[in-house]
Amino acid sequence: MIRNILGSLVALAGAASAVLSPFRDWYDGRAGRDYRVRDLFEGITATESGVLVSILLPFLGAAVLVILGVVLRSRLVVAFAGVVVLGFTILWMVRQGQAEGSLVVGGDGAGLQVGVVNAAAGGVLMLIGALLMSGRGAGGRARARARRGREPEPEPVEPYGVPPADQVDTWPPTQEPGMSTHTSPWPEPEVEPYTGPDPHDARTRSYPQAPPPDRPGDPRDPVHPPRRPPES
Repeated sequence: MIRNILGSLVALAGAASAVLSPFRDWYDGRAGRDYRVRDLFEGITATESGVLVSILLPFLGAAVLVILGVVLRSRLVVAFAGVVVLGFTILWMVRQGQAEGSLVVGGDGAGLQVGVVNAAAGGVLMLIGALLMSGRGAGGRARARARRGREPEPEPVEPYGVPPADQVDTWPPTQEPGMSTHTSPWPEPEVEPYTGPDPHDARTRSYPQAPPPDRPGDPRDPVHPPRRPPES
């Protein structure tokens, strides 16, 4: 991310320098906007040029490519823009040298001037910015890692599988049949089975019982014994 930002700033600075260079003097007091694009292929002439058909046109195209490359994080696009600026600058120097016989750098305003320096520096800054940029690959990997971080974690797998329906239910696995939640290592306490009320206990007997066969019958009602009549 930091490399992309730094490379983008350097490339944009180069694009700005390249676009501003035609408005400054290039050679012997003549501004870059006065050189036609066709003069770079047919030879330098003294004919004045319009702004939109001057050397400014390829530099504007290179600046648009730089902006596009920064948005797309494309190092190739930014580098191509730098090559375009340097290529047209070198082509102008070749044509100007052919027209003048030689190129000179004079301190009194004669010869090569600051506009050419701005154009060459702009192309070099574009190439440096392309080298500094990390490109789309690193950003794509970062976004992939971010997407993986947002993905839900897989559900935990049960350590024991659920038994099939045709086998004895032993779930949870306590080695005992039936539904059980007992997890203690000690055996479960056994419950005494219920066999009904005690027939010999009067508290739990709700109806008269027949006397045993080896005992003579008792005419009295064991549940409702006879009461003594009240005295008059």
